[in-house]
Amino acid sequence: MSVICRLIEKPPATVFSYLRYHGGIEPRRRTRRSSALSMLEREDISRGLAGSISIRAIARTLGRSPSTVSREVSKNGGSGRYRATEADHAACKRAKRPKTCFLVSNTMLRTLVTDKLAENWSPEQISGWLRRTYANNSDMHVSHETIYYRRGDL
Repeated sequence: MSVICRLIEKPPATVFSYLRYHGGIEPRRRTRRSSALSMLEREDISRGLAGSISIRAIARTLGRSPSTVSREVSKNGGSGRYRATEADHAACKRAKRPKTCFLVSNTMLRTLVTDKLAENWSPEQISGWLRRTYANNSDMHVSHETIYYRRGDL
C-alpha cells in the first residue's frame, strides 16, 4: 500500500479507504511449483504403498528421487496412513503464501530496527548489532536483506 501511496502521491488513509471500499487488492492466484509433486504423483505413491511396493520402486516409476518420495510419505502419516488427497491439502497449507515478514510480526524487533534506521545505521550494522546483542535469542535476529526489503514499510 505504501508503494501505491508514493506512486499516486496520496496519503495512506485515502488509499486505505479506497481499497477497503472496493474490496482490497486481489491476492495473486496460487500456482504450484513445477518441481512440486502433483496430485497424480501423490495418487501413484498412495497406490504403490497400498500395493506394498517399495519407496525406491515408486520413486523410479515417478522419475523422482527416493528421498523425495520418502519425505513425502513421512510428512503425511507414514506408509500405513498415507492418503493422496490429505497429503495434497497438507502440502498446499504448508506452502501458504504470502507469509508475514518476520520483521513486521515482531514488534520489539521492528521498533529496534526503526530506531537504528532513524539514527542512520545501515542495515548491515543493525543486523550485526542484533546478532551480538541478542546472541542467545534468535527471535531478535534479522538479515540486512530483510531490513533493506522492508525499510519502506517501517
